[in-house]
Amino acid sequence: MKILKLLAAAAALALLAGPAAAQALEKPKLTLGVGGKTLLYYLPLTIAETKGFFKEAGLEIEVNDFGGGARALQALLGGSVDVVTGAYEHTIRMQAKGQDVRAVLELGRFPGIVLAVKKDRAGTIKSAADLKGKKIGVTAPGSSTNFFVNYLMAKAGANPKDASFIGVGTGLSAVAAIKQGEIDAISNLDPVISKLETDGDIVILADTRTEADTKAIFGGSNPAAVVYLRNEFIEKNPNTTQAIVAAFYKALKWIEKASPEDIAAAVPEAYYLGDRALYIRAVKASLETYSRTGVVPFDGMKSALGMLKEFDDELKTVKDEDLPKTFVDRFVKKAAGG
Repeated sequence: MKILKLLAAAAALALLAGPAAAQALEKPKLTLGVGGKTLLYYLPLTIAETKGFFKEAGLEIEVNDFGGGARALQALLGGSVDVVTGAYEHTIRMQAKGQDVRAVLELGRFPGIVLAVKKDRAGTIKSAADLKGKKIGVTAPGSSTNFFVNYLMAKAGANPKDASFIGVGTGLSAVAAIKQGEIDAISNLDPVISKLETDGDIVILADTRTEADTKAIFGGSNPAAVVYLRNEFIEKNPNTTQAIVAAFYKALKWIEKASPEDIAAAVPEAYYLGDRALYIRAVKASLETYSRTGVVPFDGMKSALGMLKEFDDELKTVKDEDLPKTFVDRFVKKAAGG
């Protein structure tokens, strides 16, 4: 009887210890970089925070929000952050430069990026080819919003170097840049785009918030936000990496089942850009973009590489067979298996 009581007590203690103890995390306190946390592009990050999924996984995450994805990448390379939520394309470019940066989870299966022109300039800017000599607002130069315009211009026969790209951020600063006429066009995401669209300030030229529109532009799927890290970190901290992926995967599954109203209730009011109803409309417009599996498909990898090759000569020699180095799938497969 005494032995049975001791065994029961040991089992109870094991349960109380929770997942953190079971995973034996190598580095439970982490710094995460993101380029525009309030954007719906990065919604899984906010949900993982507000719903307590990071805490459940035994993680303590400090988030550093930068003006755009390019700056978050620079922070990773400089060592000031451990992990980044950012565009998948960065992993391809870094691998080509000899930097072993790899994604471990897909957050967005479609970019959700929209290229639009200021309404009073729509008469002269009717396609990406007309952006020559124009000022284009992007979240930050070198970010995915910049890449998107580069691709569209190159595909239309124009040279992206002939346009001026201006960092306008990811919130009210981006909205103001259009409203005040500081830029001719904008490449950004929701809720910024929905705000400008609702206010009648823009005319949309290209939209990747749905599967149909994404395929029309890229000819197939095109992975968007991912969770990426240095491979050195992944190899040294496999349990921590698994915990990161598990938390984000839970967030994706929660979003998949949640209503737009549920999502609005789960984020800080500052995300609304002053209009909760507008934010809910933006969520509805973006729900299709989120990954269902967390896995970057090989066709998506090829699509992203094809996009980059249109305007980046440094990537001309990258081959499809090099792409598996950009994504480590074992962590999401384990998370999906429970």
